[in-house]
Amino acid sequence: MSRLLIGSLAVLGIAFGLVLQPGPTRAHHGWSWTTGGNIDLVGIIKAARLGNPHGILEVDVEGEVWTVEVGQPWRNERAGLKDGDLKEGVEIRAVGEPAADPSEKRLKAERLYLGEREFILYPGRD
Repeated sequence: MSRLLIGSLAVLGIAFGLVLQPGPTRAHHGWSWTTGGNIDLVGIIKAARLGNPHGILEVDVEGEVWTVEVGQPWRNERAGLKDGDLKEGVEIRAVGEPAADPSEKRLKAERLYLGEREFILYPGRD
């Protein structure tokens, strides 16, 4: 086979792989799953899984557990967050966009507050 044909088949295979991913996997990243408007949540971090592709916090908000998506490690660092800031037992205020599906208690955080300290994860978004 020619290199051109092999290259074309490889590109086609990658394209099909991206298109055929299950919906939740494909729709997970970005902002398309959110309402587009901001809400404010205050609660206690119950669990934190930080890392790529982004951090996940489980936050108890008045007895309901919300999943709060925070930034990638580089974004959290740029905002001024340090290792250990986001850990179990810490009170947090998160401002961001909730899931468009109201039954899904999930928020993509734009800003976080720990006490009086503000951490802007996505400058220019509001």
